[in-house]
Amino acid sequence: MIAKKWLLAGTMASLLLSCAAPEPVNAEAVPYESYNYNYWEEAVPAPAAYIPDRTLTGKDLGVGDFLDPADMVVADSGLIYIVDTGNARIICLDSSWKVDKVITGFDNGGKEETFKNPSGLYVNDEGNLFVADTDNGRIVVLSPDGELLRMIEQPESDILPADFKFIPVKVTVDQAERVYVIAKGIFEGIMQFDENGVFIGYVGTNKVKRDYTEYIWRMFSTKAQKAQMALFVPTEFSNIDVDDKGFLYATNIDPGSKEPVKRLNPSGEDVLKRFGYFDVLGDIRYRISVGPSKFTDIKVLPDGMYSALDANQGKVFTYNDEGDLLYVYGGKGNQTGTFKIPAAIEYAGGSQLVLDRGKGNIVIFKPTRFGIIVNEAVGYHYNGEDAQAVPVWKEVLKLNANYDIAYIGIGKSLLMEKNNKEAMKYFKLGMDRDGYSVAFKRYRREVMQEHFGTFLTSVMLLAAVWIAYRILSFWRRKRDSRASRQTPHNLKEGNAHEAGFH
Repeated sequence: MIAKKWLLAGTMASLLLSCAAPEPVNAEAVPYESYNYNYWEEAVPAPAAYIPDRTLTGKDLGVGDFLDPADMVVADSGLIYIVDTGNARIICLDSSWKVDKVITGFDNGGKEETFKNPSGLYVNDEGNLFVADTDNGRIVVLSPDGELLRMIEQPESDILPADFKFIPVKVTVDQAERVYVIAKGIFEGIMQFDENGVFIGYVGTNKVKRDYTEYIWRMFSTKAQKAQMALFVPTEFSNIDVDDKGFLYATNIDPGSKEPVKRLNPSGEDVLKRFGYFDVLGDIRYRISVGPSKFTDIKVLPDGMYSALDANQGKVFTYNDEGDLLYVYGGKGNQTGTFKIPAAIEYAGGSQLVLDRGKGNIVIFKPTRFGIIVNEAVGYHYNGEDAQAVPVWKEVLKLNANYDIAYIGIGKSLLMEKNNKEAMKYFKLGMDRDGYSVAFKRYRREVMQEHFGTFLTSVMLLAAVWIAYRILSFWRRKRDSRASRQTPHNLKEGNAHEAGFH
């Protein structure tokens, strides 16, 4: 009896210890809610597309803590560059996350110069570095070995004010070697320089959103009151990236903007596609205390996709080339996979990297099965291989039956295959009214073409029957009319015979 009691007590103790002991973290468990928005703009749960894999700090790399890191770039060669702003240096890592070199300065005609609060970086196809040396007021162009190639300093132009001071913060370069710079205090747009560093104008000016109530109020205000009012000036851009076709992707931090992300063609026109249920602006439903999304970085991904980094909510929003929101991940917090002050986002070998300025680390996110097959299906559709996308979209629906984009993707593929009736069904499931209308019109035309012969024969037969009926009715009426004319004469002869007239 005593042995049984001790056995029971030991079992209970083991259970308590097993409950109290920390369990190994599940790789699929994430410290943030994964969701997407449906047609009704309701947030619906969704599988996580990316989950945190690991974090890296400057101490982990053996170079000391990062201090206010502001930018990060992954070159075509696989090298990873981190702009460690507070330490005035650029750290270069190889693809295995080992330190390749640390750039703290460069030789300028025999004079050793250093950076001062650098905040932006771009690496072109040749491996040359374009550094936004912010507080030194210049763009420094270095070779892959760190040798000075040229500098872009205080520009001169008639369209620049006399007291203009060049303070570059972000930089990117297109295939024609045109250099695009976001500078502090510039509201006219993104500054553009030619391959020789000559300023040639602005591109992509943000539109001013007027508050007409304040505008009317300003008309009746005194000079002192007007001085305290906000000016109607465009917002500054926050970051830029360039795709392989030379189009600029730019973000601004205006919380009231309906176009916080733009895709600018060489003429500076916004050609970003916005065919999704809602605008490309991050969270469309949020707590008032948190506020709307504020994009501080953007990364162009393969197959027309792009990811925008929301510094306000610490989330990453990824869209396809048509403006459909594919997935959301991240959040604010202290756990691995959440951020304090996210500053930059990059892409390397299928993983996404987020630089957290507040925590001074890099978070590496790896794609889940759901994220992998969504990206695969989007790639097939972008490259015109819709038939191959269908089985992949169906795999997506097995993981998330509420994923409207998958239904729409299948509908588009069926539409291309002229299977209009089936396409209508999938467009209806995906709440794509435009797609359904196109499929319905084509299906109606298809039905008419298929049954036109039968329909025409039926019409002709009905017409023949109707004509025969009309002819028959005509002759019947004519006969009845003739008979009615003969009836009075016959009656007179009968009456005369009855009266005895012979």
